[in-house]
Amino acid sequence: MSSSPSESEPLIRLLWRAHNWFRTALINALEAQDGEATISAAHVTLLSQLPSEGASIAELSRRLGVSAPTAHQWVHELAAMGFATVESDPRSARSKLVRLSTAGTRRRAESMEILAGLEDALAGRVGADMVTALRAALEEPWGSPESAAADADLAPLKRR
Repeated sequence: MSSSPSESEPLIRLLWRAHNWFRTALINALEAQDGEATISAAHVTLLSQLPSEGASIAELSRRLGVSAPTAHQWVHELAAMGFATVESDPRSARSKLVRLSTAGTRRRAESMEILAGLEDALAGRVGADMVTALRAALEEPWGSPESAAADADLAPLKRR
């Protein structure tokens, strides 16, 4: 018997917990590989959202859901570690483009290998079918958040 959504944890909390599980496991694996703590959870999150072609700090800020000054700080910390570069954006004189450095590209490849191993470990814990179903659900097009909000049954909230 399954509980109703009002009796169980919200899906967003479960997704955040899953994100933190992967991020923490990845950081632990990188630390074990390097023999020291070299990258923070914030840096791992930023690197995971940095597209191969690069992105502006403003775009990274939007993707991460953090302020532009926070994204700027994280970018410059990654640049100081040698994982990212900050260049003039050829499309906008007022903007900077953040890209992975050679070391950052290598770190991303290492991280992707570790993440594949973590997915395998998760499949061993909860079952391969569960991981496959989770991946399939997350890969489906969900539509825009705005359309989801418009479609949501908010009638109970309006009666308050």
